[in-house]
Amino acid sequence: MINLQIEIFLLLAIGYILSKKRIITHEVKTKLTTLSLSLILPCAIIRSFELDITYKDFRMCFIVLVCSFAIQLLYALVNQWMWNSEEPQKAINLKYGTLVSNAGFFGMPIAQAAYGELGLLFASFFLIPQRVVMWSAGLSLYTTKTSWQEKVKKVITHPCIIALAIGFAILLMRMKGIYLPSSIDQTIAAISACNTPICLFVIGAMLEQSETKDLFSKTMRKYCLLRLLILPAIVLVIMKSFQLPLLAIQICVIESAMPAATTSAMLALRYDQDPAFASKMVFVSTLFSLFTLPLWLYIL
Repeated sequence: MINLQIEIFLLLAIGYILSKKRIITHEVKTKLTTLSLSLILPCAIIRSFELDITYKDFRMCFIVLVCSFAIQLLYALVNQWMWNSEEPQKAINLKYGTLVSNAGFFGMPIAQAAYGELGLLFASFFLIPQRVVMWSAGLSLYTTKTSWQEKVKKVITHPCIIALAIGFAILLMRMKGIYLPSSIDQTIAAISACNTPICLFVIGAMLEQSETKDLFSKTMRKYCLLRLLILPAIVLVIMKSFQLPLLAIQICVIESAMPAATTSAMLALRYDQDPAFASKMVFVSTLFSLFTLPLWLYIL
């Protein structure tokens, strides 16, 4: 876990330095963001569905899947009243950051390290509802200036939504013993491997080009408290009250305690919704998670 957090900060630092040296300019940031959202992230989504499971395994994971959908509903309910007093652009990022966490890149390795291969499998299923919400309700937050019909069209035709559909199809095919040709599979894996460094390079560059005076503002502290402590605590209390299996509780709580997703900064830049604030949100929540994640692992 510590190694992962250090890796994130090193990649952010590299992006910061590249921006300082004017290697990553505003034009380069924009093009990298478009490349990531159009190709690299869709490949990463498809790759995340390449799970080797049986129908028996699927029945075991069903409870985590249902809990994850319920947790997404909880986040949506919190968003109905939590950030309405904030500036419109900040509110968009805060709502997205409440809906979506860094449970993919950050959460899955931690789940595997703490709870073994079964923990990794459960974490993979936990991610499915989040990915659906990320590229539907989450994406629609950033397209506020379009009509309802155009918003639906943009969401449905977004490369990441198409990747979700392909991913589900691949998951079902693998359950029947049908696999992608190795050349295609390796190509998707190679492209998806670029996802984390490119996202963090861009966020680091945005941090360099933004003011840092309000890095630990009241709003930022409030967000981190909600994202890293309050929401996972609510998840823990509710799941224990239903007397669900222990490992399912552990996975759902630890995945709910992850910092803001890097995609928040990418989408904010792509749709011009205060990307500087979004990049700070990713940086500060990841920084605070250095302390909150070990605490949650101890509690669990």
